[in-house]
Amino acid sequence: MKLLSLLGSTGSIGRNVLNVVRAFPDRFKMVGLAAGYNVTELAEQVLEFEPECISVANEAVAEKLADLLPAVWQDKIFHGEEGSSKVATVSSAEMVVSAMVGAVGLLPTLAAIAAGKDIGLANKETLVMAGRLVMQAVQKHKVALLPIDSEHSAIFQALEAGRREDVAMLILTASGGPFRNLSQKQLASVTPNQALAHPNWEMGKKISIDSATLMNKGLEVIEARWLFDIPAEKIQVVVHPQSIVHSLVEYIDGSVVAQLGIPDMRIPIAYALSYPERLNLGLPPLSLSACGHLSFEQPNYDRFPALNLAFAVLKEGGVKPAVLNAANEVAVAAFLDKKIAFTDIAKVVAKVLDQFAGGDDLDLTAILDADKMARKLTREEIKKLQQARISNVL
Repeated sequence: MKLLSLLGSTGSIGRNVLNVVRAFPDRFKMVGLAAGYNVTELAEQVLEFEPECISVANEAVAEKLADLLPAVWQDKIFHGEEGSSKVATVSSAEMVVSAMVGAVGLLPTLAAIAAGKDIGLANKETLVMAGRLVMQAVQKHKVALLPIDSEHSAIFQALEAGRREDVAMLILTASGGPFRNLSQKQLASVTPNQALAHPNWEMGKKISIDSATLMNKGLEVIEARWLFDIPAEKIQVVVHPQSIVHSLVEYIDGSVVAQLGIPDMRIPIAYALSYPERLNLGLPPLSLSACGHLSFEQPNYDRFPALNLAFAVLKEGGVKPAVLNAANEVAVAAFLDKKIAFTDIAKVVAKVLDQFAGGDDLDLTAILDADKMARKLTREEIKKLQQARISNVL
């Protein structure tokens, strides 16, 4: 029986983690659950899984959750950064699944590593913001960090086929999102509802927008650099609209090893939870004949500049990746609120990046300060855009 804590239990990944746990009650038990604001769903999870520790976004949300639960749970509810770190460091937990969305996942993941917990990582922002620092902590505390993103799980599996020193290239696949064939003019008029309609995967709002801009793939490139200790020049992105080949590893002898499967997040989740074993999930097998044509193409960096931004900040290093992530989070939220256009997301992020120097990526305070400042500057850039549009109308 493996005891688990889950950060982000009401999100898309979190729900799928719990689906895997439900399917294998003899193998896994939840001892900690952390969520944000969805108290109704969290209350149901608490009653079903009976964790030792629970956390939500803030005190007001904690009070709402307390009203939905029997009195026996009152002393087990925490909130905020301290609360999520408590869930991440529950003494009985052997593994922590980090599935919070955004920068909020960094500190509790670091707390879990410092407490000696193995990590199932779905929160890519942790490595985007502080990859060097996080991987040093993983080595220091001798814990395992196993990827849950389908692309990184695929690379992790493909790397089993050869020696790390024989790797020529990591090749991350991208679906291309719903707009890969649209013109720049068409992209400018994309609505949030259109951007949320991913063709292959069921995901949360933020990651769906990131997939549409290809920023998600850029963040995954940065994550891969640290997770697999591979330099940026050995990481490529290829668009694969069918989402059957989840990623590939090319070796120096010309061999290319790929991991294929149906697009279902339970597969990489279960592999991370049970590694090195594999679990029978009862899912339909992949039928290559039914798949038909599998196609691959180069990303259009002009139409989707977010991917270029990610490669650029990875090469520049320092706090720049943290700035990229923070600015993107704020810009995506503004797009979802219909404050800026779809094509403004990358433009705003680029303007904010231009206002930062390198910084020290081993200084957690510097990383968090850069994150905070980037959010402030992004909000200012968004206001400038809105004011300019009002002036143009007048």
